[in-house]
Amino acid sequence: MIPSVEQIGLVWSDQFRYDSHMVINVYEAKTHLSRLLDRVAEGEELVLGKAGKPMARLVPYREVRQHRKPGRLAGKIWIAPDFDETPDDIIAAFEGDFDDGEWD
Repeated sequence: MIPSVEQIGLVWSDQFRYDSHMVINVYEAKTHLSRLLDRVAEGEELVLGKAGKPMARLVPYREVRQHRKPGRLAGKIWIAPDFDETPDDIIAAFEGDFDDGEWD
């Protein structure tokens, strides 16, 4: 279980509240950064500040994924008409059926 602010020993009071989040001063945040990151990883959002003035939000990381747009490379890629036709000598080489003299 992630410890509460009181259990961590952070210094704060009701005067340091902002948008229903408490403001954690920078010194306390540096001292307890690992513990605060554990809380943020659990989904909590924290507000960091100087002299009780909010300066930044510490929020969980969420990877932004680009939505795929089918056809966005249409007309930009060319495939040779004989792409699926493999020459017999290449097939023979893969199957181990080749004469070493052919590759000189």
